[in-house]
Amino acid sequence: MGRKKEKKDSIDGDALKELNGGAENGVGGDSEGTALAMTTIGQIKAKGRSGLLPRNGAGEPDDGEQRETWSGKVDFLLSVIGFAVDLANVWRFPYLCYKNGGGAFLVPYGIMLLVGGIPLFYMELALGQFNRKGAITCWGRLVPLFKGIGYAVVLIAFYVDFYYNVIIAWSLRFFFASFTDSLPWTHCSNPWNTAECKPFGFTNSSTVVNRTGALATNVTATVTTTINDTKFASAASEYFNRYILELDKSEGIHDLGAIKWDMALCLLAVYLICYFSLWKGISTSGKVVWFTALFPYAVLLILLVRGITLPGSAEGILYYLRPNFDVIYNAEVWVDAATQVFFSLGPGFGVLLAYASYNKYHNNVYKDALLTSLINSATSFVAGFVIFSVLGYMAHASGQSIKDVATEGPGLVFVVYPAAIATMPGSIFWALIFFMMLLTLGLDSSFGGSEAIITALSDEFPKIGRNREIFVAILFSLYFVVGLASCTQGGFYFFQLLDRYAAGYSILIAVFFEAIAVSWIYGTERFCNDIKDMIGFAPGIYWRVCWKFVAPLFLLFIIIYGLIGHEPLSYEDYVYPSWANVLGWCIAGSSMIMIPLMASYKLIVTPGSFRQRMKTLTTPWRDQQLAVNGVSIEPAQVRLTHSDEGEEV
Repeated sequence: MGRKKEKKDSIDGDALKELNGGAENGVGGDSEGTALAMTTIGQIKAKGRSGLLPRNGAGEPDDGEQRETWSGKVDFLLSVIGFAVDLANVWRFPYLCYKNGGGAFLVPYGIMLLVGGIPLFYMELALGQFNRKGAITCWGRLVPLFKGIGYAVVLIAFYVDFYYNVIIAWSLRFFFASFTDSLPWTHCSNPWNTAECKPFGFTNSSTVVNRTGALATNVTATVTTTINDTKFASAASEYFNRYILELDKSEGIHDLGAIKWDMALCLLAVYLICYFSLWKGISTSGKVVWFTALFPYAVLLILLVRGITLPGSAEGILYYLRPNFDVIYNAEVWVDAATQVFFSLGPGFGVLLAYASYNKYHNNVYKDALLTSLINSATSFVAGFVIFSVLGYMAHASGQSIKDVATEGPGLVFVVYPAAIATMPGSIFWALIFFMMLLTLGLDSSFGGSEAIITALSDEFPKIGRNREIFVAILFSLYFVVGLASCTQGGFYFFQLLDRYAAGYSILIAVFFEAIAVSWIYGTERFCNDIKDMIGFAPGIYWRVCWKFVAPLFLLFIIIYGLIGHEPLSYEDYVYPSWANVLGWCIAGSSMIMIPLMASYKLIVTPGSFRQRMKTLTTPWRDQQLAVNGVSIEPAQVRLTHSDEGEEV
């Protein structure tokens, strides 16, 4: 390796091990790493200023503390899989596949997965691993003008946690109710039942439910039917609607009614589980996910084996997979595919970024992105066999067609499926493991959303990180207090409002700005070089085209089509008042507005002319720090800006 003497500035020979990590310190080179593509400098004196230049791959300064890393690779993988594989994999994908042409739906789903879902998933994991910071700090350093993206995604995750844990509380309530000699939703002799109640097998149990966090219609179960001009309701639907939710005692969102303390205690138990899983960071959550992420797969396998042995299961599976390729010419099918891909993988919530920030710098994030995203999709596909084998049995046992019992959303897992398994021998066992599966599926996703908030705020405000246990306790206490609104007799109306507006258009718009910021401002080429710096090879042309062109169009496609078909919020015959829809849009807008607000603030406080400010705010923090220290960096070369010659490496 040749050297040239610097005329004005000297470089300590040992300092070449420092910037971007070296082989011993920081992110850029852990004990498993090798020399980086960009050679580094440690301690430099320039412009009269002395100090360390950034030492890790993200260019972050040495603050005297090494970032915590996962104790094992599997901890990270299970955490990401647990976050991505949630309740929607069980209650939404199978129904969408059945509704949109069976096996033919896999064509638009696969295309949207390849050109939109996986590229965005990979992008966020790579950003987190390279920058090793939560969402706020990461975006403030990547493109300072768009630091508001970080605040937006944190606020969205904050809103989602207000209502998502209520679903987990429902699962826990059903789990406790299953410890009985006779499952309470199998008969009509309970105090909450009406004269219209009929047990399973007598009548239809259809439900209409919305996607979680998506863009369309009603969100839970209406379970009545008419036979010979007589109206009936299933025992399972009355148990969920009249006992668990007590919707019959509320007239709408303006009439929340009394708190249901059984549900409030279940919600409290959920937050206690979350607290003791997250209070110490990834050192605790990384171990909890060994159970919460793996247990659902064991249950899915057991339920699959049981389901395919039931009479009528083959017909149900046939309905699930029978292809109808005519539907792929329908734009709505492609929107359903794109929406399912996006909300299932979960880019944009800051979770992937937070989890990846605890990786070692040279971890093969490319392989992780492909593995976890494909496992997520495969889980959805297998869940379809579990669901439709039982729906086929249900249709066979009740003398109905599959279309009369097939549904999606909470109504599927809290009404239809419980009604079916209640008729099986050993029904209590099946109920217990099914609701435990729902509980663990929900907890993993809840862990991710909360960790995204905690990591982002801890990195941006280090004092929070130093008092993590206290901050997490305050955060979950706030969640619980607000969540009590969903535990009231009219709480479902509040739940549905948040489900519709908290993370629909707002998260799509935030991720659209993420894609623009990375590809068009930070630069696709530079981003690819960052990835090469971490894993030893750069992404190919396919990834570059997807990040720069296809992924933004993928997001615009979902947003525009959703806005065109947008309708005011309603539930069955109840139409939400105008003020409720306005409140919903205010919730959505409060997160989206963080992007222009923070950009305006940055433009105001940054010195210089408008052109100079724009240049500064679109220059990565790393470059700004190097400029302050009098250093510019090019591939395979480091030179001091005050010297006439560079030091070749």
